[in-house]
Parts: sequence; C-alpha cells; structure tokens
Amino acid sequence: MFHKLARGLKQRPGAGIALLIALMAAIFLADTFTRLEIAVAVFYVAVILAAFSFLPRRGVIVVAVVCAALTLISLFLTPNGGALRELGLINALISIAAIGVTAYLALKRAAAEDAAFEARTQLARMARIHSLGELTASIAHEINQPLAAIATSGSACQRWLEHEPPNIERALRALQRMTDDVTRASEVVARIRRDARNAAPQRTRLALPDVIGDVLERAGGELDRHEVVLSTRIQEHMPEVLGDRVQLGQVIVNLVLNAIEAMQDTPAGARQLTLRLTAQEPGQVQFSLTDTGPGLSPQARERLFDTFWTTKPDGTGLGLTISRGIIESHGGRLWAEPAGRGGAVFCFTLPAAPEEEPSS
Repeated sequence: MFHKLARGLKQRPGAGIALLIALMAAIFLADTFTRLEIAVAVFYVAVILAAFSFLPRRGVIVVAVVCAALTLISLFLTPNGGALRELGLINALISIAAIGVTAYLALKRAAAEDAAFEARTQLARMARIHSLGELTASIAHEINQPLAAIATSGSACQRWLEHEPPNIERALRALQRMTDDVTRASEVVARIRRDARNAAPQRTRLALPDVIGDVLERAGGELDRHEVVLSTRIQEHMPEVLGDRVQLGQVIVNLVLNAIEAMQDTPAGARQLTLRLTAQEPGQVQFSLTDTGPGLSPQARERLFDTFWTTKPDGTGLGLTISRGIIESHGGRLWAEPAGRGGAVFCFTLPAAPEEEPSS
C-alpha cells in the first residue's frame, strides 16, 4: 500500500507537496493547541518519511528544517505555558532530535540506495562485457576446430602431391576432408546465427555411428600425427537419436581432440584411445571415450566443466562447457571419471529417438 502511494507521489510531485503541506499544517495546529507535555511534534517524523519517498535529498533537508522550525514556533505559541514551559521545551528538543535523526537516516538510506544502484549498474555492465567476451571466445573456439582441421588436411594434401610418385588418391581424400571442414565451419556460423535469433536447433533423426564415422575420418590426420591407436566398439543395431548433427559432431570432435592432447606426454606406444557406443536401458544411448593420459586430478574433476577453467596454456576453457550445454540441451548428460588403469573416461548419454510407426 505504502509503495503504491510512493510511486503515485513520484509520478505527481505537485500532489505530494500539497499532501506534505497539509500534514505539516495539521501537526502544527495540533501541537500548538494541545498541552505542552504532549509531544505532538514527534509526528513530523511521518512527514520526513513521506518526503523521502518522492523528494530528492535537498527536498528532504528543507522539509526537516521546516518541521524543526514549526516545532519551535508551536512551543512559543502554545497557550497556558507557565510551569509546563520547561517540560514543553524538553519535548520540543526531543521532537527536533527525532526529526534530525530521521532525516539523517533517510539521507543515509538514500545514499546507500544510490550506491547499490550504481553497483548494480556496474555489475550489469560487467555482465554484458563478460557475456560478449564469452560469446566471442565461444565462436573462436568452435570455428578454430574446423580451421585447424583444414590446415592439417591441406598439409597432408601437399605431402601426398609432393610424394614420388604423387599419391593422387590420398591427396583427393585430403581435399575432400578440407571441403567437409569448410562446410562444417559454415554450419557452425549458421547455427550461431540461429542461436542469436533464438531459433530452434535443427533436430533430426540421426544414426550416431554415422556421426562418429565422419568425426573419426576428419580426426584421422591428428590421430596419425600423434601416433594414437584408436579402437572402436560400436554395438550393432543402435537406435537413432534426435539431434543436431553439427552440434553432436562438435561435441565428439572436442572430446577426441582433448584426449589426443591429454596423451602428448604418454610414450608413443602407449597412446590408446577406446571409443564405445552402446544402447542402455531404458531408451538411452551411451558414448564413452577412454584415453591413456595422466588422468584427472581432484581439482580437475571438480572444475572440469567450469567456464574459462583450463589446464592448457593456450586453452580457452570453453570446449567442455559448450559440449555439456549441447548434450544437456538434447536431454542427455555429459560427465568424466577416472579410467581403471590411469587416464580418463568421458561419457555422455542421449535419449533414443522414439520408434517410427510403420506406414500403412
């Protein structure tokens, strides 16, 4: 009720000032024509509070000074003073002190509210800057992967063409990978544009083994260059999932490249990557990727998916955060756990697509 009245007075300051004058007049008359031992002037505190709800600081100070002056005037105008004059003076001083303290506290509260508003403004500005930086880093991270793959395939194509005799077949395969990665980069940009417009992801029925096959073909150059032995164990007759092919491919690419980087200090003959895809009950598809790297420290396990947290010197700390967001937006879950004999296992689950009804 009070807040509604305060908002109304702010919108109509003229009516608010008229109300203050009426209140001060009523209190002044009551204080003047009542006995001195009754401290009616204390009610000027209500006037100060009312003024604080819609007047600026200077206005509150002026109202407080006027209320104090009216209190003194009432003291001398009150009839039948006599022996009660001293008691009336004490009550007047108490009332003036109450007016002063109330005005001081009101001004302190106004200053605190201004400081809080400024702090909220600064936080909002910082949040916008942080969001812009996070968006920029996210775009750079997602675009960097296909660009790096294009560079790797281009180098491979050049090596096969410079080979004596030139290996045209492998060079053509490298060129095809470059074309696929250019398409993937374009799809990432298109998806970012859709996200900026709050458009829905392009969800279709997908065979996850096909998505994995495309990813492994693109990552083949990195696997060979780092001498990583890959073994895949994909269950037969896997159910389809409903998802965005580009997004899910981006998650798998990120997990594979992270695993390759994690095994850089592992001896060449021990760099093994095991990929499993199984159907879980009820209606779940589970992907897991096990590496033979150094594993996950307790701190890494706790902060692995935190935005901008990374153990890589040149990492952005966004890959796993983005990947988890993608999987969760598909109704799944992404997590990490230690492997049995060192290394780490990254897993995600996705709900299986509902079975299609046979056409009649």
